[in-house]
Amino acid sequence: MLPLSLIAVIAVVGCHKKEVAPPPPPPPPVVEKKPEPPAKADSTAIWARQRAEKLARAKSEIAEMKIFFDYDKSEIKPEARTVLMGIADKLKEYSDITIRIEGNCDERGTAAYNLALGERRANAAMQFLTDSGVAGSRIETKSWGEERPVCQDHQESCWSQNRRDEFFTN
Repeated sequence: MLPLSLIAVIAVVGCHKKEVAPPPPPPPPVVEKKPEPPAKADSTAIWARQRAEKLARAKSEIAEMKIFFDYDKSEIKPEARTVLMGIADKLKEYSDITIRIEGNCDERGTAAYNLALGERRANAAMQFLTDSGVAGSRIETKSWGEERPVCQDHQESCWSQNRRDEFFTN
């Protein structure tokens, strides 16, 4: 009986199959995250930065502009009207810009006369801007008379450069 039991044990042990683990489940499908739209704060910051850049550019453009006058005159010349319209447009677009108009003269005439003439020139430009819709409260005027020449030669080509209004933003 022993041999028979031994055969039965061998058959049971030998025939015992290892349990095979079931295959792992497939991984979940990959879901790509869609980028979230920028938060409102981000778009507000972008808008503010872009506006600040445009404002700085407008101020720089105004500061580069000049208008020129004939000898002993304060009337706005046709070419100066174009420049002043460009300034008026920028001032109307950017209501937080204020400007100072500085009137200048050539060296001919007395110091007192040239200070008064420079003031008339600055006021003429201011009047043009206010007539174009810019609030006068946003404009200051100053006269330097003959004190700030851009050219020192004593000839008409130089003097004509000194008879000018310059624009400064605040």
